[in-house]
Amino acid sequence: MFSSLGLFQSLRCPDGPGCTRPRCIFSHKKDILPPAALVIPIKSASTSTVPTKRPISSPIRPGAAPSEPPRKLQKLAPPQRPVPASHTNDGVPILRVNAAQSLVPVPVRQTMLKTLYDHFVVLYHSVLPKHPSLASEHALKQEEEIYKKSSKLTYRNAVITCAAALKRRAIPDSLNHDSVGTEGELAARAEARKSRQALRLSRDNLEPYIMSKEDLESWGYFVEIPDAPGGIEPSLEGKLAKCERCAQPFLVKRKEEADKCVYHWGKPFTTTAGGEKTRIYNCCSRPVADSEGCTHGPHVFYENKAEVLHIRHPFSFLESPSPTSTALDVAALDCEMIYTTGGMRVARVSVVDGAGKEVLDEFVRMDDGVEIM
Repeated sequence: MFSSLGLFQSLRCPDGPGCTRPRCIFSHKKDILPPAALVIPIKSASTSTVPTKRPISSPIRPGAAPSEPPRKLQKLAPPQRPVPASHTNDGVPILRVNAAQSLVPVPVRQTMLKTLYDHFVVLYHSVLPKHPSLASEHALKQEEEIYKKSSKLTYRNAVITCAAALKRRAIPDSLNHDSVGTEGELAARAEARKSRQALRLSRDNLEPYIMSKEDLESWGYFVEIPDAPGGIEPSLEGKLAKCERCAQPFLVKRKEEADKCVYHWGKPFTTTAGGEKTRIYNCCSRPVADSEGCTHGPHVFYENKAEVLHIRHPFSFLESPSPTSTALDVAALDCEMIYTTGGMRVARVSVVDGAGKEVLDEFVRMDDGVEIM
């Protein structure tokens, strides 16, 4: 075992006379004073040296500095700049472009813009009272179109050519006129019109689809006029008829006096619910067994027999085409039908030619005594 170096001989043994170590490293001499006790001073909160913040409500002493930061450190809102005008005193629109990115000097473009504006004002003098900003809007669009399609050398000549084209236009009387718009917009409309013309249907295109008389009869078309006189009873007002909606008999009356009908406007279809098939209406999803309808309206009736329809309004054949006839080779017809006291009648007729251009769009006046239901 190593010998002791005597490093703790200056310290009194903590166990004192009761030490049981055979070779204690501490000193057992009685003249050695015990070690001083370790005392750590603890300061109370009342004697804390940490400064406290002054409450907000405490008054500021006279002569003390204000609590707000210096003016140079305050964040102030940027000054409001005046909004630049969009038009000059003469009404000419002002061009707003970046001068560094413009291939043509901005003063030159502004001068050419004024030229276009003056020509649009003359062209639109009939529609400007209702649309005062139309000339300036189209002048800006037209100048932009010319700038994008031309170079620095051809810009001025392109504006002069456009101004000459504006002079040749017809004076428009509405916004739907063909003369309203920029040159690019007019060219786009002409191209669309040409595309529609290319899709024009001719008699040769439809010849293979013309149905024979027998085919028309098989599909339910009327090809013969009944022998009975036509138009002798145009209205059934005051008589009994079967309602097309609720299948109940009713007394035919005009709309103001008609009785109310409760019906389903949808069609019944079969569905499976819980392993059982049930027929319900697609308008309200109610079962067909439920007699109560979901919609309220007047009773109406519909007739589809040629003899009855001939009595309401007489049938007639078309005139045979003559060599000098101006009739269209191809025409598409659409009719809007309404319920009346004379059954279902035509209320509006629309006709277009083979290119889809409107030829006729008129309302149809009912026969005398026929009222809307």
